[in-house]
Amino acid sequence: MSDLSVGVIGVGWAGQQHVAACDVLDGVRVTALAGLEVPGREALAAQYGIERQVDDWEELLALDGLDAITIAVPTFLHAPIAIAAFERGLHVLSEKPIARNAEEAQAMVDAARAAGRVFDVGFNHRQRGDMHKLRAIVAEGRLGRPYYTKGWWLRRTGIPKRGSWFTAAELAGGGPLIDVGVHVLDYALFLLGNPAVVAVSASTYDLLGRAGFGFSATSTKTSVPGSGQFDVEDLATVFLRLADGGTLVVEASWAAHRTDGDVFGITLYGTEGGAELVVENYVPVGDLTVFTDEDGVPAETRLQVPPGGGHRAVLGTFVEKIRSGRWAEHDGAAAVELARIVDACYRSAAERREIRLDA
Repeated sequence: MSDLSVGVIGVGWAGQQHVAACDVLDGVRVTALAGLEVPGREALAAQYGIERQVDDWEELLALDGLDAITIAVPTFLHAPIAIAAFERGLHVLSEKPIARNAEEAQAMVDAARAAGRVFDVGFNHRQRGDMHKLRAIVAEGRLGRPYYTKGWWLRRTGIPKRGSWFTAAELAGGGPLIDVGVHVLDYALFLLGNPAVVAVSASTYDLLGRAGFGFSATSTKTSVPGSGQFDVEDLATVFLRLADGGTLVVEASWAAHRTDGDVFGITLYGTEGGAELVVENYVPVGDLTVFTDEDGVPAETRLQVPPGGGHRAVLGTFVEKIRSGRWAEHDGAAAVELARIVDACYRSAAERREIRLDA
């Protein structure tokens, strides 16, 4: 099979991860880059020997010889780029979140289906080694039936750069819930075996961000012309009812009076045992502990696992889906369901009531 020719749109951190991942995959070549940050783009192209560079995504999609693209740009651009790429007959991998809302997300999936092309969304944290180990523990029944789960991603001062697209609802779709909280939703439901969510009750807060607290001093997020407002939440908390009778609680913050740094993880309580995974400041392997009773005596087992694949695994899975030839099976529909859940959470917070998703 000939090499897959990939174009990468966006040359920030995520785009750099896409290029690096493709570089180590057999039979995959990044042949074109699009990005407005010219010095960074030129440096990335020089590092990986990428010959074709353009400013705009429209220019990249007009290039001949591409098989697929990856999208690593602000959320408001995901839908127009993906839909245009499908119309060009290309396969598409998009960074999370899939789009600003479920309506845009569904339009992307509809375009993928109409074109008969693979559509994937990159949730790299479910590719971690500690997440895969925890999934195996749950699937093997070592916890019994999980009935209460709490997942979180918390920052003390992690609001992206003031004036960046991240803090404008029209551009980002929301704040930490749609930014990092969607990662938590994804890996939590993955660990639980993907039960359906039947109802959500959420609250969101913007008290610290509006007061000027919590903005990152080290963020490299770029500004988008015309932005500058802060009209998203800085903290969200969600209570989700699951179809299997279980409960999932999700917390996501960019700003909170708590310990400094970033931490994400998950706690699961089951009928036969419990487990907890804590990842501080993006370490490759988090602290994974399983809690059981041995003849009535509390027991804790701390597990050591390999780090997993991250973006390399995301890109590798995307390529495998393309090479499988079963393109209709990989249309991005699962990411639309996550978008529906996030939409319901924001509606719940706005209306101050539970929202049913199974009605």
